[in-house]
Amino acid sequence: MVTDAELCQPAPGGRAIAAITIGNGLEFYDFTVYSFFAVLIGKLFFPAGGTMGQLMLSLATFGVGFIARPLGGVLIGLYADRAGRKPAMTLSLWLMGLGSAIFVVAPTYAQAGWLAPALIVLARLLQGFAVGGELGASSAMLMEYADERSRGYYGSWQLFSQGASVLLGALVGLLLTNTLPNEALESWGWRVPFAIGILVIPVGLYIRGHLDETATPGSPGAADSEHAGLREVFVHHGRMVAAGVLVTIGGTSATYIVLHYMTSYAISVLKIPPGISMAAGCVAALVQVSLAAYAGRLSDRIGRKPAILWSRIAMLVMIYPAFMLLNAYPSLPVLLGVVGLLALPLVLNSVPSVVLLSELFPRRIRATGMSIVYCIGVLVFGGFAQLLATWLITVTGNANAPALYVIGCGLLSLAGLAIVEETAGRKLD
Repeated sequence: MVTDAELCQPAPGGRAIAAITIGNGLEFYDFTVYSFFAVLIGKLFFPAGGTMGQLMLSLATFGVGFIARPLGGVLIGLYADRAGRKPAMTLSLWLMGLGSAIFVVAPTYAQAGWLAPALIVLARLLQGFAVGGELGASSAMLMEYADERSRGYYGSWQLFSQGASVLLGALVGLLLTNTLPNEALESWGWRVPFAIGILVIPVGLYIRGHLDETATPGSPGAADSEHAGLREVFVHHGRMVAAGVLVTIGGTSATYIVLHYMTSYAISVLKIPPGISMAAGCVAALVQVSLAAYAGRLSDRIGRKPAILWSRIAMLVMIYPAFMLLNAYPSLPVLLGVVGLLALPLVLNSVPSVVLLSELFPRRIRATGMSIVYCIGVLVFGGFAQLLATWLITVTGNANAPALYVIGCGLLSLAGLAIVEETAGRKLD
């Protein structure tokens, strides 16, 4: 472990951190802003009986984006390990921008029938493919700018950028829902956040154009035909893949319930107006943005496994009473207090988890391995978390059911945490 004095030293490469995380944040903004308008998108694009049916179809489409993430993680991850991190991140930027453009121009079900939801599904698949590749390449690049003393700190900026993207999406949603009449919001206002997301292409390309490559063809850090690929990941690191997926399940289930689902939950279950429900996303994201760097430094100091273990246990203990309180007193102040409280263990858990996943693999396959592990774990337990939570409420009649989902996933993830070795302070290949 490193000392407090060492951790207080300013980390080099601040410009590189900004370039990587701004682009990463813009991509995750495009991917996550959908969740803030899931109720409205369900009404406009998915014909079904009743609000809950429309919401479930809309959330299922949100989850569809995660189906493409493992494929994007594999293909773009392999590309990043062979051609370099920068070309891979450039490709993911273009794909994400294309997905957002489809949202801007897609006709509604009333205008085009079943073509409308088909286009929305296509857009989500493109976005999922892009994010699947972006995460591995950008995380690998962040880790490769760091040293043994600062990998937790550098990796924390991955979560900072994701929190910032959620905060931006929630603020845009709040602004639109509180300034536009319902007719304008339904006809064109909901498309504005996706139009903003198209800016990911020129902004991302510009800020990343000045980055120094950390893995180029022919260098020791780049994968070649002999070493790169799925065979090495699964044959030589299969145990770590399985353990990493289990670790991911616990964090991603909580992330997509606390950080993304609470807005839809507040609208559909608690009956809090949309114009103020989106404040829940703002609070959760603000906590993540504020504490991400601290969580990274803490994991550098005490280790990844202790940081993950105690924060995950805290989430398991807190989440069911938090939902009970929320349903007993369904109001905006209680909603914001509950979300803010749950976001504390969430960020303290998410940051060291992502850093740990990056440290499980050597540099030559880091982007590929990280992408595979994260995307497989997120595919069902994160991408469909909101759908499963809504379904559980429907079939059980228990409004606290989302908490049970998080608890089950969290307990399962502890098995993976027991398998992996401590990586903080260890020199990586």
